[in-house]
Amino acid sequence: MYIPSAMAKPQTSPIFYSSVFYLLSSFVFLAYSAPQSALIKQIPGFSGTLPSKHYSGYVTIDESHGKKLFYYFVESEGNPLKDPVVLWLNGGPGCSSFDGFVYEHGPFNFEAANESGGLPKLHLNPYSWSKVSNIIYLDSPSGVGLSYSKNQTDYITGDVKTALDSHTFLLKWFELYPEYLSNPMFIAGESYAGVYVPTLAHEVVKGIDTGVKPILNFKGYLVGNGVTDEEFDGNALVPFAHGMGLISNDLFEEVTSSCNGNFYNPLSENCESKLAKVDEDISGLNIYDILEPCYYGTDTRDVADIKIRLPSSFLELGETDRPLPVRKRMFGRAWPFRAPVREGIVPTWPQLLNGQSVPCTDDEVASLWLNNAAVRKAIHADEESVAGPWELCTDRISFRHDAGSMIPYHKNLTVRGYRALIFSGDHDMCVPYTGSEAWTRSMGYEIVDEWRPWTSNGQIAGYTQGYENNLTFLTIKGAGHTVPEYKPKEALDFYSRFLAGKPI
Repeated sequence: MYIPSAMAKPQTSPIFYSSVFYLLSSFVFLAYSAPQSALIKQIPGFSGTLPSKHYSGYVTIDESHGKKLFYYFVESEGNPLKDPVVLWLNGGPGCSSFDGFVYEHGPFNFEAANESGGLPKLHLNPYSWSKVSNIIYLDSPSGVGLSYSKNQTDYITGDVKTALDSHTFLLKWFELYPEYLSNPMFIAGESYAGVYVPTLAHEVVKGIDTGVKPILNFKGYLVGNGVTDEEFDGNALVPFAHGMGLISNDLFEEVTSSCNGNFYNPLSENCESKLAKVDEDISGLNIYDILEPCYYGTDTRDVADIKIRLPSSFLELGETDRPLPVRKRMFGRAWPFRAPVREGIVPTWPQLLNGQSVPCTDDEVASLWLNNAAVRKAIHADEESVAGPWELCTDRISFRHDAGSMIPYHKNLTVRGYRALIFSGDHDMCVPYTGSEAWTRSMGYEIVDEWRPWTSNGQIAGYTQGYENNLTFLTIKGAGHTVPEYKPKEALDFYSRFLAGKPI
């Protein structure tokens, strides 16, 4: 401001300068209080300049057991101290969140090495979700990915314990990174994280209500192709198959009449026989994306004594003229046709297949990178002799589905104003969009945005319907079970809009 020379200038006290210095010092401390020991200085396989800072390491959530959860934190490429902080969880249960990091929306695209067994090459991903947010990739529960415990009893767990442990992780993580406490916070995940996300959100909100410190600035959550409810998930396949033209009108009418709309728990032999015909008609398809073939190792062809309904494509589609991409797979748990996740132990594929290779899986690139000694040292992960080998999905844990239906969780969160985006790749047959659309509709909320197409780059990218209480359902056209892997550009588009509170 201009001050005429004839006017006396006010005197500023030393106390004022001390206060300003204190405030500035505090700001600098907060702006740079991330633990420097967690800063990643170089990344094997990557030779460029990182567009933002990366941190990684362990948070010990139980000192007496030596129970540690591993995280990889990517700062936003925009404004790290203001952009949302998003916790990302992959499903399984038992699958590492490096699945999302390596194959979906992480900061890099991974290129397989020219020589067999060589270290993959990393390139910047133009559709990384770190373009618009800070993102934490968490290996949870303990025993998954690079997370581990020195007490083997911790590997016997379930939905409720996993949510409690992940909440403990978040509280401790924000103590290490307090500069992000005021940022809007979201929780996101896919597949079995349809259970992880709402149960963790419930714990976060309970902590906020009871004043558990630090207080998190939780705003909402995203769930992709998520396990939600036994009845809705179990009844989704038949309508999906009919809508996609995979079964005839006549068969659809017959099975609907015979089963009275109850497809996941047949109560008559006639219903069972009609469902067997449905299974037969779709058995040559990839359950995780009906448009894609599967990749198979040579040891998946002679699997004996399988006591689950396994599509024949899991054993027969190994031969293809199409070049093998970095990955052509998806890994679920015991969710073959019409087998929704039910209460109780959720078995792993290795357990179901007597140790044979997991069908429809090729994760060589991620395994080579994360089991490389130089990589583990660079990202501050403990050695394989301590933490064990990294696996995309492990059978090291015994996991119980003990939280029941997620619909009450969603209702309790959304009625309180927390924002929710339920998104679904429309070619996924593992957790079909028909089930997700049905349960969102079943909540009884008023529709405030009628079913309509949404666009990305001027093209229809899927369809959406909005409900009261900030609940949105969204499909992504042409995507399979892992939406950002199939449609990375469209995924970044809806993700950016949702975080910003903009219409999709």
